[in-house]
Amino acid sequence: MIKRPFFSLGKSELKYPVVDTQEQDVIRVIPIPDRVTFFLEGPYEGNKGLLLRPGDRIKTGQKMKLREDGSCYFISSVTGTIAGISEYRGYLGKPYTAISIDAVSEDQWDDKFKKDDLKPTIETSLEFLGCLPGDTGFITHLDTHSPLRAIIINGVDKDILVSTNQLIVQTETDNLKTGIEYLRAVTGADEIMIAVLPELASLAGETGVDVKVIDPIYPNTVPEMIMKTVLGKTLPADNTWEQIGVGLINAEAVVALSHAFTKKQIPVNKLLTVVHKDHTTNHVRARIGTRVKEILAALDIETHHGDQLVLGGPMTGHALYSEDLPILPDTDAIMVQDRDNIMLTSDCHCINCGECVRACPARIPVNMLIRVLENGLYEEAANEYDLLSCIECGLCSFVCPARIPIFHYIMLGKYEFTRIETVEEPNA
Repeated sequence: MIKRPFFSLGKSELKYPVVDTQEQDVIRVIPIPDRVTFFLEGPYEGNKGLLLRPGDRIKTGQKMKLREDGSCYFISSVTGTIAGISEYRGYLGKPYTAISIDAVSEDQWDDKFKKDDLKPTIETSLEFLGCLPGDTGFITHLDTHSPLRAIIINGVDKDILVSTNQLIVQTETDNLKTGIEYLRAVTGADEIMIAVLPELASLAGETGVDVKVIDPIYPNTVPEMIMKTVLGKTLPADNTWEQIGVGLINAEAVVALSHAFTKKQIPVNKLLTVVHKDHTTNHVRARIGTRVKEILAALDIETHHGDQLVLGGPMTGHALYSEDLPILPDTDAIMVQDRDNIMLTSDCHCINCGECVRACPARIPVNMLIRVLENGLYEEAANEYDLLSCIECGLCSFVCPARIPIFHYIMLGKYEFTRIETVEEPNA
């Protein structure tokens, strides 16, 4: 349980709630929407040379690419007609191309993945399974680094109040076990482990892999903390997991891998936790690309002027500016906040109380870091004050009595530092 409201002041004491499936409502299945939207990374460069055009007919499970030489693709979650292709700017201004599809109520499945000769290999996974529900990039990184020595299956959820992967472990143990065998075949990893909260250790043991128990105190389920707990390693700031031979994949993505190879259909439904204004939760299953407003309508959730919608949980989620935005393959939660419960940030300068430094699990000198970030000194923040070592848990903002949006400064700082590095690389 949570010992105090997230948005009040004081020291953090955040404990993960554990899903009790006996008390949970049945997972609500959201009907096929009239329209879905997908995002492909990269700027929209006009219609010239596109493989897709408005008016094209699309089948459920069909692999979609914009250009022949492009590597990014998405899997259509519906049958229908392309309604439009346009530019979209995501979090921190990241450029995407948005593709909208007007859907029909009956699925016509694409048969390219139904071939009998498709085997659980890296090649097959890269070609068709790079957009699995719950996958946060594991599949797409398989061919970019050395073979993985160890894989950790994430049976916990990154943020508090979110219980999507927990529910997968509780309700789909058999499919999780089958998915692990496919995962082993695809990756050839020497060791596979599963990280769960204490209450799920017995169920997780039925999968046949080594079970690692995570202490249910936030931020222990943030990926970098999982590595430290499970492997006793701290990820270097300039490395990725894959570069040191370790992979992290969510339990939902492992189950999706199982469904893909056993049913010969690429999964197109996303399980997610919906957090209500009173912090109660529901679990829903919706087609990837479904707009947030359709999920809220199905649950009879009303929003009013001043309320806030967040994709993710209260500590690390990103606020939405429109209910028309879609859920993505890695969307684990939607949170609705009442306007009266939103913590207002301030433009106050750091009062040097030290709460952020004491709360930081990465031991970053946050009080100094925020000073240089406020002044736009991004290279100094990275080189002298450990900006890139931040594990993005949000505890610094949570405990700050001055209500400085430290977490947002850090996200902006990382983004700007990356832009600086990208510009300087050709001149190096």
